[in-house]
Amino acid sequence: MRALLAHTRPQATALAVACVLSAAAALMTLAQPLAVKRVFHDLSASRPVAGPLALIVGLFLAEALTEAVRNCLLGRIGEGVVLRLRTLLVARLLRWPTAAHERHRSGDLISRLSGDTTAVRWALTGGTTDAVAGVLTFVGALVLMAALDPLMLAVTLCCLAVAAAAVAAVPVRLAGAAAEARRSLGRLSAGLERVLRAVRTVKLSGAEEREEARLVAEARAAYRAELRQVHLRAVVRPVVTLAVQGSLVVVLCVGGVRVAEGTMGIGDLIAFLMYLMCLAVPVGTVSGAVAEVQAGRAALARVEELLREPLEAEPPAHDRDVPGRIPEPRGPVGTARGTAPAVELREVDFAYPGRDGSPALRRVSLEVPEGGRVALVGPSGAGKSTVLALIGRIYRPESGTLRLFGRDAADLSLEALRALIGHVEQEAPVMAGTLRSNLVYARPDVSERRIKEVLDRTNLAGFVDSLPEGLDTQVGDGGVLLSGGQRQRVAIARMLLKEPRLLLLDEVTSQMDGENERLLNATLREAADTCTVLVVAHRLSTVQDADRILVMDAGRIRARGTHHSLLREDELYAHLARTQLLPTSTG
Repeated sequence: MRALLAHTRPQATALAVACVLSAAAALMTLAQPLAVKRVFHDLSASRPVAGPLALIVGLFLAEALTEAVRNCLLGRIGEGVVLRLRTLLVARLLRWPTAAHERHRSGDLISRLSGDTTAVRWALTGGTTDAVAGVLTFVGALVLMAALDPLMLAVTLCCLAVAAAAVAAVPVRLAGAAAEARRSLGRLSAGLERVLRAVRTVKLSGAEEREEARLVAEARAAYRAELRQVHLRAVVRPVVTLAVQGSLVVVLCVGGVRVAEGTMGIGDLIAFLMYLMCLAVPVGTVSGAVAEVQAGRAALARVEELLREPLEAEPPAHDRDVPGRIPEPRGPVGTARGTAPAVELREVDFAYPGRDGSPALRRVSLEVPEGGRVALVGPSGAGKSTVLALIGRIYRPESGTLRLFGRDAADLSLEALRALIGHVEQEAPVMAGTLRSNLVYARPDVSERRIKEVLDRTNLAGFVDSLPEGLDTQVGDGGVLLSGGQRQRVAIARMLLKEPRLLLLDEVTSQMDGENERLLNATLREAADTCTVLVVAHRLSTVQDADRILVMDAGRIRARGTHHSLLREDELYAHLARTQLLPTSTG
């Protein structure tokens, strides 16, 4: 409970008020049998009963009002807890290092953000206050029953002890069942998300039945886990009810004899029976609260696992770039060109976490001068995309140094570093939304004039004009309504609108036809007048007029030069030029 209640601190006062209201409602419940007893005593003594009856009605109305206010307050508290947890999760998920995202499946993360936070809400609100009210009612009823008739209370407790022994092991088993249920739902969400993201591939591969079988298997596993919870919870209430009913029969027999003997009043017997019935409600309430808390604890463990993940590392505050010293990300290179390399790697080693441990980069040293275009070429797996990922601090070097525009990249805040860079990834991701929202994603304040200029430069203007809603056209989940070449051009336009000081391009012409590739190369030549362009390419037309070409192989830089010099001096580059680096048309 301490771990759960830690998340209600912002609503601690409101939760305390809700607990007080629950306690007040419990006291009103406990007062009702005493009022009924008073009515029967007054009737026996031929006294007026209007006052006691009015008191009973007042207690009923006050209890109902108190419960209504408490439930409204609990609703606000619960939604506040959910909002706080989801806000924390969203903030952290967006700031996780890439390695953390690679360890978790997206569907499972969504399940934790939605379903698990809701389970925590019920445990924190309903579970907590129901437990308070249930315990108070139970203890109060026992005390008042002892005051009425200790003998009949002893009989009642014997019956309830049997019920308690029967359900004692349920909470522990319920905790395990709840944890497995949450994990099963997470796996189901992850599996469904995987299939929906590649639904075209699933259809074209004729894999609908196989994927259906996998998802149904996950759904059945979740069903079994949930059913185990249902069975465990179903045990509690009937056992308690049976014990109370048995107690009721015994109390009626014993109480009837005592009333007949004149040792107990009819009002006392009725009050005792009402308290006996009161015991059934709080026992059921507390057992239900325990179940909610166990489920909430399992859900909270999954949420806190995400909250414990470290965020992307930032330099210490005293070493960070202060805003006034952040290198200006926009504007012409001008006289700054050549004063310091735009990118400088010195003896950099790197291996991807969680893989086989073989290094992706081995003692890599390279310089990219400010201004102009530099190309990285090499066979698949040579480490080209890894270099771009290190520059954007998607990953950090294991050893060696990385400098940007004369500054150690480790001393730049993430905000400052990424303000310098425009990175077009190999997959050219486009997000669900409008074409405009994708284009201005990196720079929402860009002008309409600038958007039109970039659309012309990336050969998207005609395509946009052909759309019935123009820039406000929806592109579908993942840009599915665009062709591969269109997605690449949208991703390039997005980074050109950002106007970075360093533009990183990772095989951005792979899905373009010859005409679009020619236009893009002209655009990159223009872009090199105002920023540094570092491009990973596999086509000869993109590489051959670069100012400098770096040839990579097996995580190392093996050659440097121009297209013509490398054709003469480097066997691998000459081979790539004859094979991989050939113009192709993919449509």
